[in-house]
Amino acid sequence: MPEPKLADWLALREAVDHTARSETLTRALANALPATRPLRILDLATGTGSNIRFLAPRLPAPQAWTAVDRDRSLLARVPPGVETRCMELGSLDDQALFDEFHLVTASALLDLVSPDWIARLAERCRRAGAVVLFALNYNGWSSCTPADADDAFVLEQFNRHQRANDKGFGRAAGPAAGAVATSAFAECGYEVRTERSDWDLMPEMDALQTSLIEGWAHATSEIAPTASKRIDAWLGRRLSHVRQRRSRITVGHVDVAAWPIESRS
Repeated sequence: MPEPKLADWLALREAVDHTARSETLTRALANALPATRPLRILDLATGTGSNIRFLAPRLPAPQAWTAVDRDRSLLARVPPGVETRCMELGSLDDQALFDEFHLVTASALLDLVSPDWIARLAERCRRAGAVVLFALNYNGWSSCTPADADDAFVLEQFNRHQRANDKGFGRAAGPAAGAVATSAFAECGYEVRTERSDWDLMPEMDALQTSLIEGWAHATSEIAPTASKRIDAWLGRRLSHVRQRRSRITVGHVDVAAWPIESRS
């Protein structure tokens, strides 16, 4: 997704993100939080604040949020009253960023970062004694209706692209992000729970489906340039289904929550 369109993409996906997320896991997380108030919450790679808008009414009040992102224009759109920090998160070398927060959270982040980055994140959160919630991590699975003979090919190449991605965090964990995070936080002394948070895109969600399909085709063309004609033909067929309001797409995600083991005793 080109950077100038990122805010539009985030706006398109917010409602389906909120619908997909695990309410059961969110309640379990809320019950694991300490009694200290205000509840201090760090939101990483916050974008325009979708994660804040989802969690704020579901967590105990009062709350003090800090939103971190490298894009100042996106941070300008976060909910009022949220402290913002414009900074890169590539190295995670500043423990002070995490200290004194009760909850560290992010949405649609872990599949974009490396396994080493996730391991460092787990260590930083553990030193701070923070509860964590990382929502909507892509798990490598999708299903399109009506089915197309090249759906599996595009999915395979897209997942290759996701694993080869590097957005400044190292080579991405991609579809393995949920499993990587589960292992990393468990090794740091956390109790970890996961729940599915799949997107279910109905035929009337044509704008979101169009952006998603075009993004798949673009990524697939980058990783498999010799198959460009095949990909373009697939793209045309899939977009035709969208225009006819015949298309339904499911995309697999997983939510990961974890809390220091002693905090449950």
